[in-house]
Amino acid sequence: MSLVVNQLSLNIGQKALLSDINFKLGANELVAILGPNGAGKSTLFKALSSEHAYYEGDISLHGRNLRHWKGGDLAKILGVLPQSSALAFPFRVNEVVNLGRLPHSTGRYIDNKIVQEAMIQADVSHLADALYPSLSGGEKQRVQLARVLAQIWQPSSLGERFLLLDEPTSALDLSHQHQTLTLAKQLTKQGVGVLAILHDLNLAAQYADRIILLSQGQCLADGMVEQVLTPKRIEDLYGIQVMVMPHPEQGYPMVMAK
Repeated sequence: MSLVVNQLSLNIGQKALLSDINFKLGANELVAILGPNGAGKSTLFKALSSEHAYYEGDISLHGRNLRHWKGGDLAKILGVLPQSSALAFPFRVNEVVNLGRLPHSTGRYIDNKIVQEAMIQADVSHLADALYPSLSGGEKQRVQLARVLAQIWQPSSLGERFLLLDEPTSALDLSHQHQTLTLAKQLTKQGVGVLAILHDLNLAAQYADRIILLSQGQCLADGMVEQVLTPKRIEDLYGIQVMVMPHPEQGYPMVMAK
């Protein structure tokens, strides 16, 4: 069971934002999407999350075209965390997280229990009664993470669950960056497929099972971390000379500018 992208292309006017993108995201794996600004990462994310509907090619989930899923069913197995979430109403944090339970009919008791557990996982339980607009950018990002965790918390008869994350560490301090990606990695061990758009090559190298490199709307590489993050490929893509060497204890590649 997987999320499959097949010959995905997207044009706006005469400009090609995505060109013939092909990849598969399986359950139990964390795939990182990397690329410089303007590579097409956010456009790809918007197509996967149904925000962009006018694309060519196919996106399918569990063998069914994404366009053919009912919204309520899709929300039970596909969680989407955008880079920013505009919410100006004075909701309390626990109310925001509880929005993730709207697709489900599990009752207030179970929903409240899941919301509390999701807030613990995202390290926002101490903010439960705080007003969401009063939070810092990083706190809001963690609250939204708790919301999507609550949304896909339980296994579903509809199929394996998937989580799409658009720069989930962008507003976070160092500790919460690692906490968030550790949590994403733990989810894969529970049968959840995770796709994360990242800018930090070293975070991707440490946590991803696979890396996809985008360049000018095209897939430059798709493979294991060690195969994709090579000095020449990074220099060609980012225009900077780097060294890539194994971490002295854990062995994953470390990228350092020369």
